[in-house]
Amino acid sequence: MVQMLDAFPGLAVDDIDAARNFYRDVIGLDVADDMGGLRLTLPSGQTLFVYGKPDHEPAGFTVLNFVVADVDAAADELNAAGVVTKIYAGDLDYGTDERGIAHGREAGTGPDICWFRDPAGNVLSVLQP
Repeated sequence: MVQMLDAFPGLAVDDIDAARNFYRDVIGLDVADDMGGLRLTLPSGQTLFVYGKPDHEPAGFTVLNFVVADVDAAADELNAAGVVTKIYAGDLDYGTDERGIAHGREAGTGPDICWFRDPAGNVLSVLQP
């Protein structure tokens, strides 16, 4: 059996510079150049490796969730930074309001959650458990 020393998740983007600016300046994470990509340090201390992939195609699902104390305030801050938080509409609106927040806690269906995209189109969320 292989003896593992550590493990970390990875995420592809099509533009490393845009990802660096977004995750550092908009999201507020510690971002360092590492192994030809970026090492993001999440609030828990876990790291996430972000690597460039010129033919990147974003997944059709949420790839990273950020836990926040107040999802409404987080959505407002993201919007103020120019981030679009209403990314689902029509049949796929998931019960979101005009800002893209699904209020699952009051409905008893899950957390309050708000989805948005990074510059590469990866779906992220802020959620209040």
